[in-house]
Amino acid sequence: MIDPAVDVVALVGVVIGCVARYRAVRHIGNYGRRGAIVALAPGATGAVNGGLIFAIATGGPGSGNGVVGGAAALVLGFIGTVLGGLVVANSRRVAVAARRVT
Repeated sequence: MIDPAVDVVALVGVVIGCVARYRAVRHIGNYGRRGAIVALAPGATGAVNGGLIFAIATGGPGSGNGVVGGAAALVLGFIGTVLGGLVVANSRRVAVAARRVT
């Protein structure tokens, strides 16, 4: 029963990362930096837990052992982490260009 929860956590990381990326591109607020840092936590958690579930699960896809869910959490978590990292790097670059290092 932990597999759907991990998928939801990873999906939350992707959604927060997308919102942070949108805010960074549109120069809204603090350029999405806070949201990007928040996206890193569920993204990394989903990727690690999805990888563990994928490694431990026996059987193949459709066997009910969580292979597909683990793989989905691994991919979604990785995407959320990458989105968060991109926004953090972008906001750092914008802050340096504006001469206000945070």
